[in-house]
Amino acid sequence: MITAIVRFKLPADIDAAKAAELFRGSAPKYQGLNGLVRKYYLFDAESRTGGGCYLWESREAAERVYNSEWRRMIAERYGSPPEISFFETPVVVDNSLGKTTLDAAE
Repeated sequence: MITAIVRFKLPADIDAAKAAELFRGSAPKYQGLNGLVRKYYLFDAESRTGGGCYLWESREAAERVYNSEWRRMIAERYGSPPEISFFETPVVVDNSLGKTTLDAAE
């Protein structure tokens, strides 16, 4: 599995409530998305940063989504282009399900 951390700078007029509204508006695009296990939306008022933490089945699945059209949409919607960091995710502890998942690719 792969974790992707996506970050982008937000305009000064986007506070936590406005960010949550924008995030809710984009959430349906990610529901049932092939290869996406989970997504968390992120907001930090102090640094004016928004973004997401994504758990993907594979890097290929992530890169299919993070294409030039998606990057352009993020820049237009939030005011700056996204920065993406990828991490191998060999183990996931999920306390809500009471289980630990090992990446089958390992």
